[in-house]
Amino acid sequence: QVQLVESGGGLVQPGGSLRLSCAASGFTLDYYTIGWFRQAPGKEREAVSCISSSDGRTYYADSVKGRFAISRNYAQDTVYLQMNNLKPEDTAVYYCAAVEAVQAMCVMDPFGSWGQGTQVTVSS
Repeated sequence: QVQLVESGGGLVQPGGSLRLSCAASGFTLDYYTIGWFRQAPGKEREAVSCISSSDGRTYYADSVKGRFAISRNYAQDTVYLQMNNLKPEDTAVYYCAAVEAVQAMCVMDPFGSWGQGTQVTVSS
């Protein structure tokens, strides 16, 4: 059974950092593109960052470029999202998702497997 489990969310002050983890079970990430998406209250879910399995190519939304970094540990089938210099507008539920493709566009449609989400709140 394909399963993704996010962890690492929490409450942090503006300017702080968090590292989110997405652990895969029931499948190996070797042939999957993994994405992080987020949804703030009253807003649509949006792509944050994606990483392909073919060459490790990454994508970042303009709003997080230079602050967030996505990485993957093939041995542990885990993908990370390091979030630095967090801002109140980063507050959202963060989801990781997987699509069985070595490369995919970083938009919601191709991603068929989703985690349950982890809350990130940036507030003083």
